[in-house]
Order: sequence, then structure tokens, then C-alpha cells
Amino acid sequence: MPNTIVAIPKIFDQAADFMPINGTDYIELYVSNAKQAAHYYKTAFGFQSLAYAGLETGLTDRESYVVVQDKIRLVLTSPLRSGTMIGKHIDKHGDGVKVVALWVDDATYAYHEAVKRGAEPFLEPVMELDEYGKVVRSGIHTYGEVVHIFIERRDYDGVFLPGFKKWESHYNPTATGLKYVDHMVGNVDLGRMDYWVDFYEKVMGFVNILSFDDKDISTEYTALMSKVMSNGNGRIKFPINEPAPGLKKSQVEEYLEFYEGEGVQHIAVATDDIVATVTDLRNRGVEFLQVPATYYDVLEKRVGKIDEDIDSLRDLGILVDRDEEGYLLQIFTKTVQARPTMFFEIIQRKGAQSFGKGNFKALFEALEREQELRGTL
Repeated sequence: MPNTIVAIPKIFDQAADFMPINGTDYIELYVSNAKQAAHYYKTAFGFQSLAYAGLETGLTDRESYVVVQDKIRLVLTSPLRSGTMIGKHIDKHGDGVKVVALWVDDATYAYHEAVKRGAEPFLEPVMELDEYGKVVRSGIHTYGEVVHIFIERRDYDGVFLPGFKKWESHYNPTATGLKYVDHMVGNVDLGRMDYWVDFYEKVMGFVNILSFDDKDISTEYTALMSKVMSNGNGRIKFPINEPAPGLKKSQVEEYLEFYEGEGVQHIAVATDDIVATVTDLRNRGVEFLQVPATYYDVLEKRVGKIDEDIDSLRDLGILVDRDEEGYLLQIFTKTVQARPTMFFEIIQRKGAQSFGKGNFKALFEALEREQELRGTL
């Protein structure tokens, strides 16, 4: 059956719990060269080939490569012609996240409920069909040019989505232990954090589970403020950052300058063994931010006893923090494209549900050292 698109009519309100979300379905990045980007994420991060759409599947304006590792799916999309919306997005922002797709049971309901509550429409509900079944998609705008696509796929057995074919590849490096998307951080303009916090509360039913001000996240030179938004089951967490006044340009201000607007700052991906994962990633060429070795001299005094060997953490540059529920381990890559914009966080939670508040100062100082090297501090 050829891939077809069918319009879906508006429906009535359904339930008080108006935005149940099952998890992150995929993240789509607009990139200059999707084929090379896919090779990078496979080689460096251990993703596997999953699906492809392009000229061979009937598209004439773009191509997309989909890579997967456990529950994480990245869609890497490039334009095939000049003057396209995708090309203009890349020209302005560089490589970066365009779509954060959310897996829902009813994409039509999610769309109409969100729009009713104030969301700007991006994609009206459509049903897409092929020989493997049907998928319903819809979408809304969020901060900057980022959009949320709601994906309903309970009646679909294909490799990814209608319009994609299985991507067969002889080159599939082993996985590095990445499991799922833990959270995604957005950077917004000064004075806009509370606006987007209110958006996620009213439009999508999220709650503000943590807040950090410029006293929590600051150094001698720079600062930011952040509020963490979470959906009801905790599977979707979106910290929202805005810059705070400081003596020099903060990492958020640098991002906003080079991305030329608001957008996704970093994607945090979880692992069950951060030492093994980071060792593998580093051996594959992934570069990480490094904190001073003295950070580890007082680590056990600050966080208490941990299972991991501190010398191994020191060698890799992995940070540790503790909250009332347990502790977490985390590390941040350097930016993964030409502009100093998006990067990745690798995180392992051992009970902790927080975001490493005790590491903010060390992380910021590491970021400032990178900014100083770039001449952008």
C-alpha cells in the first residue's frame, strides 16, 4: 500500500488527565549532511542503522537517516535542494534539534487539547498509512523553532514511520550502553523562562519540580536560572534555562548568540554503567568537559560513600552528586557541531532524582574554560 495522508476531524475533550505521555518517541535534528551525521553517531556514540527516507522512497526535498540505541531514536535530516525550510533553518541555527516527538495514545486528542489551552498549531492531526499499518501525527510549536510532534503508533508494525524503509548497513558498531532520554534542556531568552514554564503547565499539564536561581548556578563571572518541568509520570523532563546577569557572557548567552535564538541546549541520555559507557565513548573520540582534579579530593566527604572507584571517575572526569533519594553520576560532552551550541550529557541515576546541583559550579567553570579558548567569555 502506498504511503497516504488522511485528515482527522476535531474531537471533544476526553479526560481530566489531559496530556498522558508514554515517553520520548524520537528526536529529529536538522543537519547539513545527514549521511555523515549518521555515520558520526554510529561510530562515536554506538547507534545502529534503523530507517531511511529520501529519493529512493519518493522524497524530493530532503533525506532522513534514523539511528537507534535501546529506546533512543535520532532522526537526522538534511535538505536536497536550496531554498527549503530545512535549509533556511540550518543556515540560521546550524545543526540542531527541530523536533522533540512524544509518544502518546491519542495524537488527535493531544493536539486539540494543547491548542485549546493556548498552543500554536504546527501540524494538524494526520493519519499516515502503509502496508504495516497506520500512524497518527500532530504537532505544536514551543520555544524558538522547536516543535513537539505527538506520535500515536499502536496500530503500526513498521520499522519506524510510514514513508521510511529499513536501512540496511554492514557497518553497525557495538552499542555504548546508552538506554533512554533522561531529560532535554532548552535555552530561552532573558525574561522568557517563566513564560515557557507557564506554557508547559497550562498547555501540557507539566509541573515545575525543581527551580534554580543565579545563586545556585553561578561562578565569579557568569550565572543562569533554570526551572525543571516534568509530565505526570516523570518520563518527560524539560529543564528551561535563561541567562542571569553576570560579569561576563554565560554559556546560555553564548548559545543564544551562536544558535541565533532559543533552542535545545543539551540531550541527557541515561546509562546503567557510566564508567564503561564513558570509557567506550572516549575511546571512540567523543570529547568531554573536564573539571580540575582537585574536585575529587573532597568528593567522598561531599557525597558520602559510593560504589564507584574514585580514581576511575577522576581519570574520566565523571561528576557525582547526592540528594535525598540517592546519588547520580554525570558528565558532559563538548559541543558536537561547529557552533558552540548543542551537546550531550551522559547520566547514571542511583536513586537520585535531581540534576546535579552540587556540580553546577564545577561544570560552569569547565564551560567557562572552553568559552575562554573560543574567545567568547
